[in-house]
Amino acid sequence: MSHAMTRGLAMAIAIAPFLIACGGGKADNPGPVTPTQCSGASCGTQGAPTPNAATAALCPDTADIVKSTYLGGAGSGEIVRLNIDATAMTYTLKWLESPIPLTSASVSVTRAGTQITGAVIHPPTGMLPTVEQTRCAFILGAGTGTASDGTTYTTPDFVNNPNPPMILIGKGAAGGGIPGATVQYAGVTLLPGLTLGSVNKRHFDFYPFLGFASTTTDITKLPGTYNALLYHLSPTANYETIATNSVETFDASGNCTSSSSSGCLSTGNALTLNSNGYFDSSSPPQIVPGTGATTNPFRTGNYGTAHMILGQLNGLTVPLVVRTGYAYVDPSNPLTAKVDDESGIAMLAAATPLASGGFDGGYVGADSNFRYTATLVEGVAATFINPSTSAAEGTVGLGYGASSPGLVNVQDGNGKAGLAIASGGLYATVIQGEENGGITSTSANADTPSAPYFGIGAQISK
Repeated sequence: MSHAMTRGLAMAIAIAPFLIACGGGKADNPGPVTPTQCSGASCGTQGAPTPNAATAALCPDTADIVKSTYLGGAGSGEIVRLNIDATAMTYTLKWLESPIPLTSASVSVTRAGTQITGAVIHPPTGMLPTVEQTRCAFILGAGTGTASDGTTYTTPDFVNNPNPPMILIGKGAAGGGIPGATVQYAGVTLLPGLTLGSVNKRHFDFYPFLGFASTTTDITKLPGTYNALLYHLSPTANYETIATNSVETFDASGNCTSSSSSGCLSTGNALTLNSNGYFDSSSPPQIVPGTGATTNPFRTGNYGTAHMILGQLNGLTVPLVVRTGYAYVDPSNPLTAKVDDESGIAMLAAATPLASGGFDGGYVGADSNFRYTATLVEGVAATFINPSTSAAEGTVGLGYGASSPGLVNVQDGNGKAGLAIASGGLYATVIQGEENGGITSTSANADTPSAPYFGIGAQISK
């Protein structure tokens, strides 16, 4: 692989939206984000950088960006609707589904139903390689609105926020980070020495997000057989993560059947359309067992919901499934607690044959290490590239012709096995080992596992 190819891919890291499917947190950005020059009204009106006339447009015209509202999901188990007005330099964000508590005092009141508005600015000069990339990128400042419990909810401002949420707008998709949160819960004491549902403190600067400008509620676009790659996390299981796969077939009523021994993993009961423009499935499977036990000892039942968004991208239907965990604890009657805090995300790709070279190209995205990353796929090999240094951080071998059409076998240099799928210009991979530099230290606590690895990306070059 030539230096020119790796350098070109690394410099293109910010061209496409960051397509992320993991729990959230800080990341290694291409450069430091230190927009400390202003805050609030002192920022004034910031216009978009003026692109070079010869530069190809990477996102809609500045005045047209406001015309798209992006419906999408985050690896935190949240469904979000996001609009950015690139002329007024403001944003509006609403959490439609969320397992993330508003405060550490209760797990029962979450961000679901909360809407915030705030200012955006473009990244500082020099953070992204080109003026056009900078024009299509927006750092989210303090957002304020009324939360689901009637209180005022506010997210951090630009100042003194070295790793703020940032959204990159593309053509048909938007990705990056939405405002994060600090997750912590002391639990409920059932008996002296016996506490239910305690969660160690962990801060997330942002939660990774992928949204579509166009989605469909026409479920007749879904039927077919898919390869699914899933990544789930459970805070009450010491933030344990599981990445796995399933072969799933959906019918025209949204029912799922599977040839996999584990059955359908992305959804549970038949899909039903809700008023927000996506589909719900009750009783989705739990795939995180819990450290040291066959089941999570703090989990009281299966109460989560799977939400399927049918994104429309490059002429194809791209199913994205977000599992939203659920927890309800009444301190006055802890025996009535309902705890199913497993949340995560899954990408589905049609189970159609994929030959060697079938998804060659350069991809950008992020991974379960909480890093932005670039991946170059060339036939029987894929190389992970550090976007800030252009250095190769690892190579994995690809083996075509796996048990399910479209499923690609993956093996790293240490013999750790995995799988990959691709559809509509997106790709995802699961590897049962530590990859690509390991977990970013600022996104980890003592309970954070370094494996398995999950990554998802968007194709930016062939």
